[in-house]
Amino acid sequence: MTALSDMLNHRTIALNVHAHDWRDAVRVAGGLLVAAGKVEPRYVDAMIRMSEDIGPYIVIAPGVALPHARPEDGVREACMSLVTLSPPVSFGNANNDPVQLVVAFGTTDSKAHLGALAELARLLGDAATVDGMMRARSADELLDLVQGRSERSAVREQEG
Repeated sequence: MTALSDMLNHRTIALNVHAHDWRDAVRVAGGLLVAAGKVEPRYVDAMIRMSEDIGPYIVIAPGVALPHARPEDGVREACMSLVTLSPPVSFGNANNDPVQLVVAFGTTDSKAHLGALAELARLLGDAATVDGMMRARSADELLDLVQGRSERSAVREQEG
């Protein structure tokens, strides 16, 4: 399984991005994956289409969206990007809008991304971590936060 720290790096993080709307926000997050060679450009269109078809289900928590599409829509390898939005953008989810943190991901099969998504779920389950991610001023600061929290969570799980 792929770890979150293996997926996020300086090339897959963009902070304080101005997006005109939710589609623009998804294009930015997906564009990072395209630029890194992890997905084909059509994957970004598929993420937008999926949300248009199904609705704003990708807004998984207050202020957090997790756009994705199917592996066959152009994923080359398991990947993830993280974008903070300034100002936050409405995705059409009355309970969790506006969105400030967009985490796009792609996977080649149903298992390749499970480790990274489990780590991400632990991070997003901690309000202080989410706040820190949203306030990060640099990719290094965000990576330190993500890696530090992931390592502490893993230690707690091994001890428990």
